[in-house]
Amino acid sequence: MRTAAKSAFAVGTVALLGLGGVGAYNVVHALTGDDASSASRTFDPDAVSSTPPDPAKAVSFAQSFLGSWASGPAHYAGAASDTDAPDTTQAALRKYHDGLGLTSLSFSGVHAAGADPSVTGGAKVAFTVTARVTGGTWSYPGTLDVVSSGSGQDAVHWSASVLYPGLHDDQTLVAGPVPPASSSVSVVASDGKTQLTAARYPSLGAIAATIAQNASGKSTGASGSGVSVADASGAPQSAVKVFTAPKAATVTTTIDPVLQAAAERAVLDPHVAGKPASVVALDRRTGHILAVAFHGSDGDTAINAELAPGSAMKIITSAALFDRMGMSPGSPAPCNATQLAAGQTFHNESDVPANSNATIEQAFAESCNTAFIYDGFHYLVHGDDASVLHDEAANVFGLGSWSIGGGVQTADPGIPADPQGSDKAAQFIGQAQVTMSPLVLASLAATVRDGAFHQPVILPGQAQTAAPQQMSARTAGYLRQMMRAVVTGGTATPRLGDLPDVGAKTGTAEVGDGTNGWLTAYDDDTAVASLVEGGSSGVDSAGYVVRTVLTAH
Repeated sequence: MRTAAKSAFAVGTVALLGLGGVGAYNVVHALTGDDASSASRTFDPDAVSSTPPDPAKAVSFAQSFLGSWASGPAHYAGAASDTDAPDTTQAALRKYHDGLGLTSLSFSGVHAAGADPSVTGGAKVAFTVTARVTGGTWSYPGTLDVVSSGSGQDAVHWSASVLYPGLHDDQTLVAGPVPPASSSVSVVASDGKTQLTAARYPSLGAIAATIAQNASGKSTGASGSGVSVADASGAPQSAVKVFTAPKAATVTTTIDPVLQAAAERAVLDPHVAGKPASVVALDRRTGHILAVAFHGSDGDTAINAELAPGSAMKIITSAALFDRMGMSPGSPAPCNATQLAAGQTFHNESDVPANSNATIEQAFAESCNTAFIYDGFHYLVHGDDASVLHDEAANVFGLGSWSIGGGVQTADPGIPADPQGSDKAAQFIGQAQVTMSPLVLASLAATVRDGAFHQPVILPGQAQTAAPQQMSARTAGYLRQMMRAVVTGGTATPRLGDLPDVGAKTGTAEVGDGTNGWLTAYDDDTAVASLVEGGSSGVDSAGYVVRTVLTAH
């Protein structure tokens, strides 16, 4: 430990220390002895005087400590002997040196800063640190406290904050790469620049946040360089100096900003009258999710609804009749006023005329329930085996458990493989235990239009699961023919009849004492599906939502 006599001499070294400290160290230590002899004079931290040392004396002692520190690792033992915790100090100075890749260190502006109420008997000394470290030169303000013992010995009260203000004892400083903060992950639309913020696109707030969270550490951001505070394991936690700013990580999604804006407007359409509404748009060629919007519900029903799709299910029922029974749009599908099947009597909507000579295409266009109950139950249920509809949905339409990417969760569709009782018939018109979301329904329409299933994804690089079986060209052609008939002279005509090359299917599902409205449609590029909870019919609720999105381009 340096003596009080030595400290008094150190006042004369201030100018040299301000130039780097090496000269000051050499002059002082040539007169006061080497580091080993100094270290032998141990300061007793339990004998600290409650009276701070004289400010000038504190400054001169601080100058000597800083000079030793500035002179490099060979003199860290001498610097440490000027403190009340020599062993801890020497190790800390070494970690500071190594962690920063320190090549030079100087101190300037050393001055008394008054008594320190947080340290018993502490006289605060302030200074400016200039350190040349890996990546650049770093300057910052620093402070330390000088204390005295009852016998007149002085010492620097050691704390990690001597190295850097606010540094804790279990932390160190490291110079090197500065990674982008996880909060800086930018989730953008398919154009690579439009940020998908909740303020701009309310429906995407949770989706974008989930994608950003799951992309942290795995995205395309580039590290910068600087100085960071590291934890006890040496892992950087927060940057305190940036030499080269990190590049914010960017995750590009499949979202089309024009369609997303249209979808946000569509779910607020006045015709929906404030009812909970949701919509999804897909690129029918790739399965890319172009838009997701919802309003007025407890959660994102666009991708997480688990509700009966009603007559929209007739898309899969028709495909099963074509694939399994070799039927065609012209095959019989009697549209009776009522139809008994599996012990239950089924009815049509009041505006559906009875027609015992109806074809599958006519029944599909007019959304006749009894026709599909008759054909579905008669041809596709064999005793206790009513699994054909489930198999068609899974094998041809690819329905199952999807991962759309980015950690975003979606609800799986529900089409039981072994429906019981009257559910064996009700499944063919999208009731009973059959459930879907607009995401799933949009995928059905996209599969019909493209003639092949493309699993929906929201990240362009996300793996897509293929359907076990390719839809036959014959079945795809039949379904497109019938979905076009829905637009030109069927239930979707009031909303979509003036749109060329559009096919659609409406659905009105019974839920408790009310109904939900569904509608899905496609054009040459896009498939869209909407759900309006409480909608009296698909065309008069979801139809408005779908039209807005479908005509946005």
